[in-house]
Amino acid sequence: MNPTATTQQTVTAPAQDTPERVAALRELAARDSVAAQDGAWGWFERLGRLAITDRAAGSAQLADVFACGRPVQGIDGPTDGILVTTLIHPAVDRLARGLTALWMPWKGKNFHAIQERGENRLTPSTQWLARLVWPRYATRATEGGRLAFDFQTRVEPGAVEPAVDVLVIDYAPVQSNPRLGIKSIRDELVEIVPGGHLGRILYRLSGGGYRNLGYFALREPAAPDSPNSVPAPIA
Repeated sequence: MNPTATTQQTVTAPAQDTPERVAALRELAARDSVAAQDGAWGWFERLGRLAITDRAAGSAQLADVFACGRPVQGIDGPTDGILVTTLIHPAVDRLARGLTALWMPWKGKNFHAIQERGENRLTPSTQWLARLVWPRYATRATEGGRLAFDFQTRVEPGAVEPAVDVLVIDYAPVQSNPRLGIKSIRDELVEIVPGGHLGRILYRLSGGGYRNLGYFALREPAAPDSPNSVPAPIA
């Protein structure tokens, strides 16, 4: 028997699977919501980087995390957002990463819970790109940026994963939205921890059904409810 191998087997702990990681973050959230959000956010970012080097593994792990989500209830006000990864085509994804590394026009979303609606938060310079792509569509000025692409929200089973209830972010019912590109998008959002959400970008196909174009994440402002920060578990 190799004693070194025995020692390695003794000290090497099995990695947590996705449901266990999500459960650990939610348990942490009960004590420190900020640390839980940080842990979830870092996890999303790591999976986005994984999708760059191993598209299949990154996509599969993001799908596993999404499947552990809960429907977002009562989200209200501004959220900060990141594009986790696109899953359109390897060549298109490389181009998108290059462009967004230089300029990311999307900042997040605003939600109006009572009215079940919201809009996207964009950088000020997006006004000129929007005029170029959608000449008849006007973004709206707001403090620190622009607002555009309004949506309606509702909770229902996911379009590609009906076993998971999601918050649907639907652009099609809003008459003012551009038909080119925007009205065919259906975002789906789930809560991983309170205030930390993972979103799926779906494109409605002309023949029916949807195609997953990638993932994004949203973060609500968190109240520092714990004076002593608890380190987030490694996800």
